[in-house]
Amino acid sequence: MAEFSLSDLETIIRERAHSGDPGSWTAKLFARGMDKAAQKLGEEAVETVIAAVGGDRQALVSESADLIYHWLVVLGVAGIPLADVLTELERRTGRSGIAEKASRQDRG
Repeated sequence: MAEFSLSDLETIIRERAHSGDPGSWTAKLFARGMDKAAQKLGEEAVETVIAAVGGDRQALVSESADLIYHWLVVLGVAGIPLADVLTELERRTGRSGIAEKASRQDRG
């Protein structure tokens, strides 16, 4: 089985975003804009938390997939490539999370 990556999913989302396919959830989300995409991301985040707290492994896997998909849709609607987020994560790996958070609070 070939390895599936977030970059693969980003590409699929980008291809479907403006396809005009009436059966494409991705195309519908892009057409409805950031408000709807962000709302769906928030819903999926809550559902993921509920699955995690409930200890339901399969639900956590499923909801996590939904969360990641909707997160990439929000990034796509905003015109932010996944590579920008990965670059930011890479930048942060050289220091502790506590130090990184403190540096963000210093910026105001």
